[in-house]
Amino acid sequence: MKKLLLVVFIGLFLVGYVLAAGGTADEAKAMVQKAVAFIKANGNEKAFAEFNNNKGQFVDRDLYIWVADLKDSAKCLAHGANSKLIGQSLIDFKDTDGKLFIKEIVDLANSKGSGWIDYKWTNPTTKNIDRKSVYFEKLNTLVVVCGFYKS
Repeated sequence: MKKLLLVVFIGLFLVGYVLAAGGTADEAKAMVQKAVAFIKANGNEKAFAEFNNNKGQFVDRDLYIWVADLKDSAKCLAHGANSKLIGQSLIDFKDTDGKLFIKEIVDLANSKGSGWIDYKWTNPTTKNIDRKSVYFEKLNTLVVVCGFYKS
């Protein structure tokens, strides 16, 4: 009986761990809000350096901050998961279904200031194409973004 209880306990623990492995909508939104406050308190240069630090406070499991310039073809200014994107225009990026999701983020940031969009993207943790939902906020000429995978 003790072995059975131990097996059940370990099984429940592992299921809980797997379910908690990815970020959530609330965590993504909170990370964007924290990032916006960090930019306001510390300025762009220090904030972008922290966002680019993949061991820093703005990278957590599959959650990471990225920032684009709304006035310069959505040029990537910071990216917590892929530093190769920094300096590149993201405006023409499409997901696997051909959706111009960066353009949609830019348009909505300029018209509404904040919001959510969904698209399909490679999950850096699993390397699979997964559905992703991102929250974004406009800050002056920047858009600050974080998303979670709905796998």
